Amino acid sequence: MNNAIERRNLGSSAAALSAVGFGCMGLVGWYGTRNDEESRATLLEALEAGVNHFDTAASYQVGENERFVGAILKPYRNRIVLASKCGLTRGPDGAAMADNKPQTIRSSLEASLARLGIEHIDLFYLHRIDPTVAIEESVGALAELVRAGKIRHIGLSECSVSTLRRAAAVHPVAAVQTEYSIWSRDPEQGMLEACRELGTTFVAYSPLGRGFLAGNFTRLEELPANDNRRNQPRFQDENAAHNQSLVQALRELGAELGATPAQIAIAWVLARAPHVVTIPGMKTRAHLRDNLAGVTLKLSAGQMARIDARATGLAVRGERHPPAMMKIVER
Repeated sequence: MNNAIERRNLGSSAAALSAVGFGCMGLVGWYGTRNDEESRATLLEALEAGVNHFDTAASYQVGENERFVGAILKPYRNRIVLASKCGLTRGPDGAAMADNKPQTIRSSLEASLARLGIEHIDLFYLHRIDPTVAIEESVGALAELVRAGKIRHIGLSECSVSTLRRAAAVHPVAAVQTEYSIWSRDPEQGMLEACRELGTTFVAYSPLGRGFLAGNFTRLEELPANDNRRNQPRFQDENAAHNQSLVQALRELGAELGATPAQIAIAWVLARAPHVVTIPGMKTRAHLRDNLAGVTLKLSAGQMARIDARATGLAVRGERHPPAMMKIVER
């Protein structure tokens, strides 16, 4: 096994995460076709390459993701930090909604443990923040589960700075997970600094813009008919055509550095701060190898400024989630 991948602390604990972790959401669907054999091979190659941070959730494919990932990773339990999430569900009308009630948190955890086939989860997040339940009450329930040995660390996903501070007053928050990339910069409006102050690791998901920044596709017609990205505003035809100029900037810089757009996008995220890690989604070994090469790519201050200037000048078009999902993103 290769442990050469850079590690960064998980919160203020002794645990350390590989700078590039593994976002598991797309392994058994969601982004187009499913290939269990390749997904399994990609997970195992990531382990051997030194990746130790694997991220799933109860809501991914209604639990199927946890079952798939848990079965493959269980033999390597003592080598990994396994993260999952609770609190994102569907209402009677099918719309996404947050449910952070203590009883929901407890029952969701037990169901996740059963699907994963393990006795505790290393990092357990509230997947979305429920405005109808005080965050102190929800984090209090999570803290009880820490004391019971059911979870090791508490995380929040897509929360506001205010919510993070209130939560941290109840129990240390080891990680905050939010979308962050060259074209999704909201965490720079206070969240990155708040995490630094509180000793909280910032976990950047979708660092490759769901594959768009990596140049994996340029328009909707290139995606499978069942690919969820077809619903994403940034990939609608006019928006995609406009946003493509940012990918071209990454290609140009990559040509100078001998790097791919994906590697530049990963390197950019990791260069933002030492308490930042990232969890790109990976369905193939080829994408895994490409992404891991971004860990060792070092961008100069001038190159970072050049990317930032291009992104700012572009004025990215389209929200980062469909309207229904944006409604449950706390801001």
